[in-house]
Amino acid sequence: MSTTIVHDKYNAILQAAIEIISEKGLHSTSISDIVKRAGVAQGTFYLYFRSKNALIPAIAQNLISITMEKVKDKTKSRKDFSEFLRIFIEEIYNITDEYKDVIVLVYSGLAIDHSMEIWETIYKPYYEWFEDEMLQAMDNKEVIADLNIAWTSKLVINLVENAAERFFIGRDQDITREQSQTEVFQFLKRSMLHDK
Repeated sequence: MSTTIVHDKYNAILQAAIEIISEKGLHSTSISDIVKRAGVAQGTFYLYFRSKNALIPAIAQNLISITMEKVKDKTKSRKDFSEFLRIFIEEIYNITDEYKDVIVLVYSGLAIDHSMEIWETIYKPYYEWFEDEMLQAMDNKEVIADLNIAWTSKLVINLVENAAERFFIGRDQDITREQSQTEVFQFLKRSMLHDK
């Protein structure tokens, strides 16, 4: 079987699972629902996933890959780290708005399966990419020199994602989206960047 076909079947199962679990919930979704929507045989499901719950980390991984791809693309032509942060925040808010149902699904699924530690593994490339961006900014004297890069990278990513999730998922909307993004940006700017 060619790699393209394998990849296509895997993605078809993953997409079908996202759609059906988002519609019916994890417990009400059966594997036969997923394979029917994906257009594959039930045995094919088990080539990729040992159980229905095993889909959740794969969905989380897929979401992180989408996030990294979109954020990297949008931030690649920024002029400095301040603009990088502003664009990063904007994109995380866009992605959270677009994928809020999937985010809720992933959180609930990982909590049910007691797999929150899987997040660290899934997020590792994302954190490392952000660390590289911060190191470059540190070399350019744009961020404060005595920051713990690894810890701060995780903190920034988690802070921005949490703010976006509070706005779109938690419906914490006593301010506008633009005001929320500006508050996050100003907070990070004051905490990390050199005054210019």
